[in-house]
Amino acid sequence: MKQTLLIIFGGRSGEYEVSLVSAAAVIENVPKDKYDVVTVGVTRDGRWLFCDCTTDEIRSGAWVDSPSLVPCALCPDYGKREIILLDGTSWRVAFDAAMAVVHGTQGEDGQIQGLFELCGAPLVGCSAQTSANCMDKATAKRLAEAAGIACAPDVVTSRDEWLEKRGEIIEKAEEKLGYPMFVKPSRAGSSVGVTKAHDRAELVSAVENAIKWDSRTVLIEKAIVGKEVEVAVLVEGDSMTVSVPGEIDPGSEFYDYDTKYKTDTASYFIPARVDLDIITEACGNAVQAVSVLGIEGLARIDFFVTEDNRVILNEINTMPGFTPISMYPKLMAQLGIPFPELIDRLVTEAIKRRR
Repeated sequence: MKQTLLIIFGGRSGEYEVSLVSAAAVIENVPKDKYDVVTVGVTRDGRWLFCDCTTDEIRSGAWVDSPSLVPCALCPDYGKREIILLDGTSWRVAFDAAMAVVHGTQGEDGQIQGLFELCGAPLVGCSAQTSANCMDKATAKRLAEAAGIACAPDVVTSRDEWLEKRGEIIEKAEEKLGYPMFVKPSRAGSSVGVTKAHDRAELVSAVENAIKWDSRTVLIEKAIVGKEVEVAVLVEGDSMTVSVPGEIDPGSEFYDYDTKYKTDTASYFIPARVDLDIITEACGNAVQAVSVLGIEGLARIDFFVTEDNRVILNEINTMPGFTPISMYPKLMAQLGIPFPELIDRLVTEAIKRRR
């Protein structure tokens, strides 16, 4: 008997378009002999809409104009596993598990995970607490460093501190890190709001840009020169599948949002063009990160490999991209886990974990 899989896409983050492309790819690869799919789109302003749209409509963004849209909400009754349509009919759509293919804010930061935990409904991926910790780059780095995983030196600030002590923060960053530096909103993904600063003027501009995306925590990091390598993990109970590292050559100054999703300059190498001992170290660090952060289901752990073969943690993604160019499904496919099987295993694990 087939199960019903709820797929949620869209959202209020700066990664809205990425979510649409990822979700369309996931829907197209769901094993149709095992699952019926129902979909809920979240608009840029946060409205949940039950929809009956094609993947082409989702991918292009035209889904928001579909006549099939009905306002909806997740049923708050614990264990019900239902979407309630808010059109006056009180019609309910039951599901067995959900996959929120929503990246960044309100997708990977624990908010939607907490909602599903409150409702007792299985959701693919990490818990609310783990999602929040991984999404916050500053928090994830502190936890990783405590476990002995090397991270780039940094200075952390906030909007309020920046407004009050801008000069002190600039001096501290220049003394501790030196130029160039990367400035990042701590709780954003897909390189949204990330800027490389080569001098003081660029640093000021970069911090003020990052504050727009995360007013609470801005991360100023020493720029690490090296290859960008990524490790995919699939966590099923006590079992963990770890990919070989894949390498991304951005073909630009750094792997920013445009390079990831708009231009076609990046090149991908599986396995990464690094020595075997570096592959072993990166995979070992990925396993250690999964353990210390309590990752469940899936994650992509990103590293830099420097010219002198140091492996430096970059960031952890608990709902990595599933677009045609995304590394996570590519790395799993290289292990012999095709996209449909990957989805099935993630959903099966989510259901087991919530029983």
